[in-house]
Amino acid sequence: MVSPVIAGMGVALPPRANQRDLWDGFFAGHFAGATRALAERIFANSGVDTRQAAVNPLLEDVSDWPTERRMRRYLTEVLPLGKEAVDRALTDAGVSATDIGLFAVCSCTGYATPGPDILLARDMGMASDVQRLFVGHMGCYAALPGLGAASDFVAARGRPALLLCAELTSLHIQPASARMDTQQIVSHALFSDAAAAAVLVPGDRPGYAVREVAARTDTSTADHMTWEVTDTGFRMGLSPKVPQVLAAHVEALVDELLDRQGWRRADVEGWAVHPGGPRILTVVERQLKLPPTALAASRATLAENGNCSSPTTLLILDRMWRAVDPPERVVLLAFGPGLTLYAASLEHQSPD
Repeated sequence: MVSPVIAGMGVALPPRANQRDLWDGFFAGHFAGATRALAERIFANSGVDTRQAAVNPLLEDVSDWPTERRMRRYLTEVLPLGKEAVDRALTDAGVSATDIGLFAVCSCTGYATPGPDILLARDMGMASDVQRLFVGHMGCYAALPGLGAASDFVAARGRPALLLCAELTSLHIQPASARMDTQQIVSHALFSDAAAAAVLVPGDRPGYAVREVAARTDTSTADHMTWEVTDTGFRMGLSPKVPQVLAAHVEALVDELLDRQGWRRADVEGWAVHPGGPRILTVVERQLKLPPTALAASRATLAENGNCSSPTTLLILDRMWRAVDPPERVVLLAFGPGLTLYAASLEHQSPD
């Protein structure tokens, strides 16, 4: 069976902000006492140099906004950002919006009905019979089940599918507190805004063929990563035990994925690993016994863009996609609530 192929990608980024400027201009005043000293160290060691913010705290403080106001702003900001990413992906693939059979949207940072799936399908001129799928609250790994669903649709229906991941984490800055809350500090130091889209098509087209998607969830650690809806936006819960849980499962998941293709780890030229933070990348690198340069694209994406939640693995893949010599075989890895690990294997196809 011919695998569905990612034939085009598109990225849209809000205005960028320097990490040190964000600390000096806003977050240094957001924490107090011993919490401030800890927060400054976490910001400095986050691996982030710059990141994007549709709602920049240097210009607009939303930390005391009620959730209702944040959700109204979400829809205002996500539509133009998503439209830009989708338009670029369609152009890159040479596919018309009217040809799309399935439009899948992943987002955990905002909710609205009608949502971005309906409104963007309308604004982009998609056909009235386009099928839509909205993937919410899966967090940082959502792009991979989204990619799996889009691939399955293309394989089953023989029609193109479009995947969009769009997140506005800047809308969820929590109110200032003098209480020592390491989880919120880490969240504020890492997360960023972005939109990334991919067009998948049937047939023998240039691009990345989606070979396999695999998942593993350790429900005994369900409380290790949470994303709770509160009266002041969505609040991140992030246990320091997450890296050790990933260490216990990532090797078996990756080897299972590769075995299905008859691949070995040495056959993989590109590793697009979600940079949940520097420790996450270090753990994955150590457990998979990868060479020092294997996660260069992931670390560069973290440094330049921050942790953008669901779009991040697509940002890394887009970086590889645009390279002068794209890697032939790629593994995508992402992690999130559950605690869940997702992986996908891709293989580059060149023009005949």
